[in-house]
Amino acid sequence: MKPFHVIYEDNHLIVVNKAAGVLVHSDSTGDKTLEDYVKEYIKDKYNKPGEVFLGTVHRLDRPVSGVVIFARTSKALTRMNELFKKRQIQKTYWAITMRKPEKKSGRLTHWLRKDSVQNKTEAFETEVEGAQRADLDYRYVGTLNKHHLIEVNPITGRPHQIRVQLASMGTPIKGDVKYGSPKGNADGSIFLHARRVYFIHPVKKEPLVIKAPVPPNAFWEEFLELDKEEYKEDTLKYLY
Repeated sequence: MKPFHVIYEDNHLIVVNKAAGVLVHSDSTGDKTLEDYVKEYIKDKYNKPGEVFLGTVHRLDRPVSGVVIFARTSKALTRMNELFKKRQIQKTYWAITMRKPEKKSGRLTHWLRKDSVQNKTEAFETEVEGAQRADLDYRYVGTLNKHHLIEVNPITGRPHQIRVQLASMGTPIKGDVKYGSPKGNADGSIFLHARRVYFIHPVKKEPLVIKAPVPPNAFWEEFLELDKEEYKEDTLKYLY
């Protein structure tokens, strides 16, 4: 399987669909990263001499697939960072769970504390020392083959936020043994996919809705029949 596919590209940004299992940014493993792969792609496609500039705007956990945005210029990076800081980028994730949420939609609020040694995040119902507030909205989409599709719109961007917050609601993500799934997936992936981003282009000032196809396996693809979302690209109604 390829480590990524390009789903949007211009002189300012490159947006890719990351395969599960690929690191976005270097860590202690020393494994090749998505940044490395995308730099190679740009260097080859445009026959660029020397070092390729690529700014990392945000990250996805290694076992998660989907949309990752990179900046191709320093100006675009600065402006994209500002959009994230102001929460003017709406991200939508798909999660497949083995349990159905009690309520069909709602907002989850927790205080999350990351244990860097264990690479695991703990969720608390009330504020505790060293924890950061985390908010997300979720919506139950439908059920297929005794599994449930939940659409998630994170409002904050904390480490492992969606994974630990859904687990705290009693709906751990399929394959995510770190947060309560009884069984892992053979390839180490989890059924969490960054499905869509919506934002105003930092240079062109045009609204962008970018959707990442689900991973190419039959289990994921069956859930596409539940995707009936409609978009209004001429408004900012989806932005926080």
